[in-house]
Amino acid sequence: MAAYTTIDDPSAYFQATTYTGGGANTEVTNSGNSDLKPDFLWIKNRTAGYAHFVVDSNRNISYAQNSSNAPYLEINDTSVENNNQNWMASVNTDGFTTGISEHINNNSGSAYVAWQWKCNGGTKATNTAGSIDSVVQANTVAGFSIVTYTGTGGNITVGHGLGVAPSAIIIKSRTSTLPWVVWTAGMASGTTSVSELNQAGAEQTVSNYWYNGFSSTTFGLGTGTYSHNTNNANYIAYCFAEKQGYSKFGKYKGTGHAAGGALVYTGFKPAWVMVKKTNASGDSWAIFDNKRSTFNVIGKEIAANEGSAEYVRTAANTDFLSNGFKIRNTDGWHNAAGSTYIYMAFAENPFVTSKGVPATGR
Repeated sequence: MAAYTTIDDPSAYFQATTYTGGGANTEVTNSGNSDLKPDFLWIKNRTAGYAHFVVDSNRNISYAQNSSNAPYLEINDTSVENNNQNWMASVNTDGFTTGISEHINNNSGSAYVAWQWKCNGGTKATNTAGSIDSVVQANTVAGFSIVTYTGTGGNITVGHGLGVAPSAIIIKSRTSTLPWVVWTAGMASGTTSVSELNQAGAEQTVSNYWYNGFSSTTFGLGTGTYSHNTNNANYIAYCFAEKQGYSKFGKYKGTGHAAGGALVYTGFKPAWVMVKKTNASGDSWAIFDNKRSTFNVIGKEIAANEGSAEYVRTAANTDFLSNGFKIRNTDGWHNAAGSTYIYMAFAENPFVTSKGVPATGR
């Protein structure tokens, strides 16, 4: 069989890990084939209604990174970043250690999931490829970069460090309550389409939002109060490039049929999938992973735009396959007839490794 990837072990770059909170300074160790020290860490309390917790190593992921508190953001909320507590004690060779005992990341007895991406170990540099300077750490093998920049209020381009045009971007203002915005390759336009990660709204058309779109070195941002480009405001951007056998960003059409639900080819067995209806509002961003549901049919999902506890329901039926995922329900979150959905997916195993070894099903 032909090779489908240059990344034989995706766990070197992404892992989902479940754990039970143990109070302050809870140590969490990953279980993948490779060690992973996270640069982008997204945690959600599964058993209670608390916010999604996000830290990264561009902004100081832990107290140990530079002896100061780790500023965190909440995916389901538009609040500015919070850095008044020691939320994370450290990130470790293969996991992390939480800081204070807190419901959002390590309260005793609660169940949690941590989604972790490796970038460049916190090593970042000034990027001068755009019309303004940005601060970037990038992993071009995995197609992931973390970018911080300051807006100007005028049309700008921002260097991203990927070496190829991004397939997905997630941006949040660190200093104002602008929403989280998402663009993926499955959306309608590379200059005007945006979707809000913290809301269940439809895809929006915002004139000149992305200014002149995306290139192998930069992404553009236009003007206006909604744009993530307000003068002197600080921003964080997570940029992804599609990598065969490891990551995939696209769209699919809902069928409205459970037995004949949408079948999405990714070229790998997924570890993590997030889907969102784009043509109408009212349906949440649904996240599945391979550690909360270890066999098919998957019935556990988390809504990125909600602080709610994990949903466990038969209506959320999805299969992870050796080469993609299949939706097995008819609800609006995943498979309404004729609706359009975007998705982001990361691999557990490539469909076929560089040595010709095929993935197994679940």
